[in-house]
Amino acid sequence: MDQWLEGRVIEKRQWTDKLFTLRIEAPMDSFKPGQFARIALDIDGERIARPYSCVNTPDEPYLEIYYNTVENGPLTTALLTVDVGDTLWVGRAASGFFTLDEVPDAENLWMISSGTGLGVFICLLKTEATWQRFTNIRLIHAVRHAQELSYREAIDGFAAAHPGRFDYVPFVSRESAAETLEGRIPQAIEDGRLEARAGLRFDPENTQVMICGNTDMIRDTSTALNARGLRRNRRRDPGHITTEKYW
Repeated sequence: MDQWLEGRVIEKRQWTDKLFTLRIEAPMDSFKPGQFARIALDIDGERIARPYSCVNTPDEPYLEIYYNTVENGPLTTALLTVDVGDTLWVGRAASGFFTLDEVPDAENLWMISSGTGLGVFICLLKTEATWQRFTNIRLIHAVRHAQELSYREAIDGFAAAHPGRFDYVPFVSRESAAETLEGRIPQAIEDGRLEARAGLRFDPENTQVMICGNTDMIRDTSTALNARGLRRNRRRDPGHITTEKYW
């Protein structure tokens, strides 16, 4: 069976000059919320593929990806010219272990993201199992500029549907913006600003943390959490911190 399917773009949304969402019609195999799909284009005779988290749930009739245009990145540069009605290649099967069945039970769940790492958490927050397993959920999203704070309509919907159980904490590092925290997530953990804003503590007794984003953020945030008594989660040695990274 061919591992690649032909997908057709049914919607393209541009958030900023570099941030985009694509919705793609493609008959992928079923997948678990939290997994990623592979998208590819044939460029100069070579099929160039990259992984992208599925923003959609398995029940939605399309694949949705959220991506950043990378300077000199062959695939994302080519995706700039892709529009509604165009075709591209989609991997038949999704992959990855950034799924709820890899996360131990706890009362509180922190979802910490930077940049397009937000996408996988939008998928998980649209999944009823997330709300059944965790009492309190905090979504953290760090960007450089306020205009990069995407998916606000969906996030506001989660807050409205789960009053008192959900809070969203945006970070902006390169400008001042209303209702956001300044600086980087690790420093805000170390100095207590994040817990104060979120109204929740990183208590090892009842906390799980999922982290998705750039490598530096994942490393430094994990280090800050280690100092608070939280440790990496492994299948044979359950802990508190589950990570996903593509770089």
